[in-house]
Amino acid sequence: MTTPIQLISAVVFGLALVHTFSTKAFEQLADRHPRHAGLFHLLGEVEIVFGFWAFVLLVAMALVEGGQAATAYAESRQYAEPLFVFVVMVVAASRPVLDAVRTLLRTIAHLAPVRTELALAWLGLALVPLAGSLITEPAAMTLAALMLAPIVFRPGMPEWIKYAALGVLFVNVSIGGTLTAYAAPPVLMVAANWGWDTAFMAAHIGWRAALAVAINATGVALLMRKHLASAPPAEDHTVPLTVSLIHLAFLAAVVKFAHHPVVFLGLFMLFLGFTKAYERYQDPLILKEGLLVGFFLAGLVVLGGMQQWWLQPIVSSLGPTELFFGALGLTAITDNAALTYLGSLIVGLSDHAKYMLVAGAVGGGGLTVIANAPNPAGVALLRNGFDDESIGAVGLFLGALVPTIVAAALFLL
Repeated sequence: MTTPIQLISAVVFGLALVHTFSTKAFEQLADRHPRHAGLFHLLGEVEIVFGFWAFVLLVAMALVEGGQAATAYAESRQYAEPLFVFVVMVVAASRPVLDAVRTLLRTIAHLAPVRTELALAWLGLALVPLAGSLITEPAAMTLAALMLAPIVFRPGMPEWIKYAALGVLFVNVSIGGTLTAYAAPPVLMVAANWGWDTAFMAAHIGWRAALAVAINATGVALLMRKHLASAPPAEDHTVPLTVSLIHLAFLAAVVKFAHHPVVFLGLFMLFLGFTKAYERYQDPLILKEGLLVGFFLAGLVVLGGMQQWWLQPIVSSLGPTELFFGALGLTAITDNAALTYLGSLIVGLSDHAKYMLVAGAVGGGGLTVIANAPNPAGVALLRNGFDDESIGAVGLFLGALVPTIVAAALFLL
């Protein structure tokens, strides 16, 4: 029997979705009503949305079931992923890591038989998302966004092309982490329970994902080749090799202990101390952007945890092919890792249905900002390059539609 708080949670979740898809409208209201511009700008921050509505849900829960019940529910949630995304974003975006990655990509781009900026754009949309299978998807999203910002997501690039590139980036990051069993959150949720290791992932899903990534990146690179900005000049390599290696070691250690918050938060404290000790080799850390993304994901954890009562019956009632398309669509309105987690709870799911569920969940991970955990990071780092410094939900959906179809077609082979 459905309880009052379950119904309230579904309503609040629906309001949060509507708010998520309306953030661009709030930015426009801020321009029209300067007196309340601060409030509208706050409500127009997509990273604020789910955290804000999570507080609304907890207040409603306190009123209906009591403050102790609300506090107990909030404390029962698992916040390892929001914390990890915050930490890995900050570490991956540090100047020594970026310097090392930019140097590597420039070296590869100069060897390509095309213009350097075109090669860099392709590498940022293909190679870096595929690297997410090693360094995790949030780190790949952070690096790709920062690499692509000056040549693709900038003033002067036609807005529709930016949305097309953003859609490809989000889809490619979502599917690019499936070559291993630990890097993509939707895969991680089921890998242990279903006995899926990296060899299984590479053989059944990974190669299809890699092919889709290459097709998507090539298509949008050709589309925007005439509009790309010249590649930024190579900066003087003022970061010593030792400092770069230490930062890369911090990144590797954070990824290694991604599911152990006590460990990676301790490493992060050491990282902050190291950056303070060698400030001359650092740029300002993206602490604000990382915190906002972490806040968004924590809100999604709180809100999403109350949606199992209606989501799980839908997932469990579908056949394999229906499950694929159902997951592809449902992931647009809820985190794809939450979908696969619900699937892992279903007893007697066939191997074919398991594949269809995961393939659909990762395939639809670029359609909206909430579809995949790294997407808010991409929005936070790239929105300044769009009109009104905001990213519209409709534009993102349309930009991701074709690359999603490409990924879906290959997964259905």
